Amino acid sequence: MGRLPPFAVEDWMEEHETKAKYNLAETCCDSISADHLQTLCEDKSAKVIDLSKRLNYGSIRGSDVLRTNLSRLYSSRAATPLPPENILTTPGAIAANHLVFYSLVGPGDHVVCHYPTYQALYEVPASLGGEVDLWKAKFENDWTPDIEELKGLIKSNTKLIVLNNPNNPTSAVLKRSLMEQIVELAKEHSITIMCDEVYRPIFHSISPMDKEFPLSILSLGYQKTIATGSMSKAYSLAGIRVGWIAARDPEIIQKCVATRHYTTISVSQLDEQVAAFALDPNTVHSLLRRNIDLAKANIEILEKFIIKHDEMCEWVRPVAGTTALVRFKRDDKPIDAVQFCKILLEKTGVLFAPGKCFGDEYEGFVRIGFVPSTVVLKEGLQKVQAFLRKEFDDLPLAA
Repeated sequence: MGRLPPFAVEDWMEEHETKAKYNLAETCCDSISADHLQTLCEDKSAKVIDLSKRLNYGSIRGSDVLRTNLSRLYSSRAATPLPPENILTTPGAIAANHLVFYSLVGPGDHVVCHYPTYQALYEVPASLGGEVDLWKAKFENDWTPDIEELKGLIKSNTKLIVLNNPNNPTSAVLKRSLMEQIVELAKEHSITIMCDEVYRPIFHSISPMDKEFPLSILSLGYQKTIATGSMSKAYSLAGIRVGWIAARDPEIIQKCVATRHYTTISVSQLDEQVAAFALDPNTVHSLLRRNIDLAKANIEILEKFIIKHDEMCEWVRPVAGTTALVRFKRDDKPIDAVQFCKILLEKTGVLFAPGKCFGDEYEGFVRIGFVPSTVVLKEGLQKVQAFLRKEFDDLPLAA
């Protein structure tokens, strides 16, 4: 395994987020406590954690109740139910993604990765000896990548297509018709598709009744598909560090299990109990309604801010997810977003993440996480507004 380069956005967050009063670089829906989670459950006698259970390794592939709850979610809009046995729990989605890559990619394999995206989705397969090409979405095309460009990237040794839907950092979605085209292309060449779905199902501006509503990759009728997810983003429980791999092909799960024996063996029983409680039918609907309603309210607040400052910034309004990639400019030239973010944090306590964390071509962009508490978002944007009024003309432009 080759040496991994610095993880730009995680380095940025580690250095700056503890200094922020208004963390608008955060990507999770406003986090909750175990006590808050309990109040969302319709069964008021249910306990988040059973403290009488012995704390051994537990079920190696994941607790039966947690995997059953996950299989229920993946089966709800699928023609064929997903068996619980086709799910493997992991310590967060970042571990799930890493495990898939380590299990499936090696020297001589070609990988195509949807971009911009979370850096691990292309750097990890490259570190394993894979040849990686980026399938680039463009701001000018509403962050929708071109299927013809994807066709041109496919090679005889293409092993894996990596997607991120909804996307980080843009929160754009790959619509159903495009996903169906990707699946048909993968079928033609017998390529496995892995989709990082950690922001699913935070769909705040597109209805499930819309014909272009994006289904999970596991619901599109192709056997060689993998979805990864976690409790962190859509479910407000980053602190329990529970993620998962779900696959239509049980052989993929078996390969990941064999690899995981060398890493974490199993996931914390306590963490899995919290996750199972959150995904139980008595809880999950209230939890998701809380977070989708929060996203709906907050995206309207952010949109008003963008419109009010449209001479300074522009965006593609997200229809899902928790983040927006916003471009700041002066005289039609991009500002130096890294300096902007540093000065903004120093003078206001507001934290954004510079677009350069996702690639040098995103100079001028900042990623804004818009699903903290509404109070934090409102107060933070008020601070940004005052800053722009006084300081914007003095900010350096991008080189």
